[in-house]
Amino acid sequence: MKTKLKNMPYPGRVIIIGKDLSGRYVITLYAVTGRSASSQARKIEYSQNRALVKPIDIQKVRNGDPDLLIYPAVIVDQLIAVSNGRQTLDIHKQARDSSSSIKALVSALKSWDYEPDPPTYTPRISGCILHDDQAALSIIKRADNGGSIKNFFECPLIPGKGRLISTYEGNNTDPLPPYRGKPVELDLKGESADQTAHDIFRAMKPAPNQPDLRVALVCVFSSFSELQKSHVSIINRHQRRK
Repeated sequence: MKTKLKNMPYPGRVIIIGKDLSGRYVITLYAVTGRSASSQARKIEYSQNRALVKPIDIQKVRNGDPDLLIYPAVIVDQLIAVSNGRQTLDIHKQARDSSSSIKALVSALKSWDYEPDPPTYTPRISGCILHDDQAALSIIKRADNGGSIKNFFECPLIPGKGRLISTYEGNNTDPLPPYRGKPVELDLKGESADQTAHDIFRAMKPAPNQPDLRVALVCVFSSFSELQKSHVSIINRHQRRK
């Protein structure tokens, strides 16, 4: 886990889904990194079973596109939906009537494309978990002709293992290369949401003399027998005590 994230100085947005070592909890983790002032001026809050990406400084966020900067990242309500944009709402709605996580993503994302933020055209990454043994991830990227390339991945939920997908490959370059390939398998050794959140946050720490592009992170430990009692840990870098 640490090696992969250490080699990604700027992953953009990150989704990790998996299970804890005991197999009792499904893990959903969403992390935000950002280079611009508007991207950095954000935090994550958790309320009424939703993790919301919100502004710290509304004036700085207004310099970007609010539709792309403010959104529900995670919804936990008889199922789990996660994404880097407002498509989270469509995934949650579609998943309630779906028989599988991947079918829910395919249906929910029919009308969605990559983000309209030229010249980057940030990919949309999404995930869905309907049961404690069934999950899926997806990424929507811009094709050379301006169309959309949509990839969907079924992801088994195995105790102590996770799957990671991000918007970018991880190099802090211009233009930003979009994520390629399948989700990466990671070891998840944390015994709680708090421990896992801090493990991932530390793994994303920049190398010496490099900018710290971390913004915020939320980790949710959920049991499908007790979804209303999910354990949540949030790290907002700009609100941490020194």
